[in-house]
Order: sequence, then C-alpha cells, then structure tokens
Amino acid sequence: MPLRRGVVALFTLFALTACGDPPAPAPVSEQPAVGASQGRQAAPAGSDEPAAGLESKGGATDRGALAAAFVRKLPGTFGIIVRDRTTGAVWKAGDTTATTWTASTIKLAIATDLLERNQSKQITLDATDRSNLDKALINSDNDAATALWNKYDGPGMLERFRSRYGMSRLAVIDGYDTFWRNLRCSAEDLQSLMSYVLDKLDATDRGYLVSTLRKVASNQHWGVWAAGSSLKPGNKDGWAEKPVDGKNVWMTHTVGFAGDGERYVVAAMYEQRPGGTLDKGAHAVSDAVATYFGAKVPAPVSLP
Repeated sequence: MPLRRGVVALFTLFALTACGDPPAPAPVSEQPAVGASQGRQAAPAGSDEPAAGLESKGGATDRGALAAAFVRKLPGTFGIIVRDRTTGAVWKAGDTTATTWTASTIKLAIATDLLERNQSKQITLDATDRSNLDKALINSDNDAATALWNKYDGPGMLERFRSRYGMSRLAVIDGYDTFWRNLRCSAEDLQSLMSYVLDKLDATDRGYLVSTLRKVASNQHWGVWAAGSSLKPGNKDGWAEKPVDGKNVWMTHTVGFAGDGERYVVAAMYEQRPGGTLDKGAHAVSDAVATYFGAKVPAPVSLP
C-alpha cells in the first residue's frame, strides 16, 4: 500500500541525509553484490512489522515500514535484523543472508569463544589477555585481536563459530589466508552470535560482554548505538575498505542490543558500492536503526 505523502517526504529526507543524492538504485534484495559476497542469494525484504514492545510516536507499523523503505533505497547491499527476545518476533529488511567481509564485528565471536574456553578450564586468560579483550571490544584494537587470535589457535575457532554460535555462513574470503581479518559472514550470522551471548553464555561472561559493549569508545557510537540512550544500547561495530570484484568498497557493520534487559538483538551489515564512504555507511546504518526504534533521524554519530 503506498505510504502517505508526508511519510514519503520524511523518508526522502532520511535518504538524502544518509547517502547524498545518488541515482535511485534497485531494492537491495534484488541486487546482490558479488566478489567478497560469494554464493549470495537474494532474500525477502522481511516483514514491515517491527518487534512488539516499542513505544514511540508514529506507531510501530509506521516505523517498520519507514525503516524497510529506507533500506530498499540504499545503494549497495544492506541487511538488518531486529529480534525481540521477549516475544520471539523478528523483523528484517534488505538481504540478511548476503555475506561480505566481517570487519571488526568478528572480534565479538573471538571474545565469546575465549571466555567460554576459559570458563571450561581449557585455557587460562591472564591479565594481558583480559586487557587485550577490553582493547579489542572497546577500542576495536586490531593488534589486540591479532595477539589473542595467534595465542589461542584462531583458525580452530571457526568451526565453533559455525556450530555453536549459529554462524553457518561464516567462511574465509577466497584466496586469502585463514585470519580474523579475512572472514565473511551475514547479518543472520551476527544476529545468531549476539543471541547466543545473551541467551546461552555463562552469566558472568555475559555480564562482562554486555557491560563492555555499553562502554565502547566514541568511534563506535553509531549503528546499534543510534537506538538512543534511553534503550541503553551496546554494540560492536566493524568498518573497513575492502576489495570486491577488484574495486575497494566500504563496509560498515554493527551488532549489539538495545532495551531493558537487552531485549532487542540488532545486527546490520552494509557493503557499499564503489564510491561510497565511511561517513555515508555509518550514517546509513545508524539511520536505519534509529528509524526502526523511533529515535532521532538523522542519527547523531561519532565517526572513526
């Protein structure tokens, strides 16, 4: 059903703010990218109904429709999922099964694996390891993540990421070494990982990850963060310029939670087209989240 004229005008403002004024692209779900996103298949845009329990002006249905329409207009490949842990309802927009470079979002999986292995006495995390966990999650420190990967058999983690955390589409980018910076996954994979942390992880380790993701450095105050301070969000963002089909494109991804008791799991991945920028990507991901949760749009962001 066509949106009301006022809603269309509002959505147009969102799109221009986040992405400049590019030619109108085809819907994301109809234009899967190639290259890093090997084996990509188009997926349904998902329901326009957001998860239950959100109270804000405009109504839940309007917010879901606006967010889905916003995503469909973005150039490149975008997938976003919001899962309500209380009701089980799931809202999706874009191509949530498309895979692309994970960037730093995979640091959350590394941290989860190490905490579980420490809890089961398979390894013992020392003070340096704990410091590196903090640096990798809060500051997105690459050297800290590499130190943990090398010390604790990073390649051996991948099968646990798939089988234990539900990251079934996780794979190494073709032609690259097995290394945390050379992996690809989907928004579905990130949602499964965050859900595992909140639903199944040991309470002490879950508490550490929740509190740590809520105090990320200012260069990660975008993405899930755009749900708004009243929802007490926490997130791990990932941003990188990576090759796809021989051309470098920007990745801006986010995974985390929002709401009392971490009620909403949120995951979004955005692979732009050539000519995109970090600024456009971070704003687009943030505005999609903010629109869904009824927060301020354009969302205030603090860029890396």
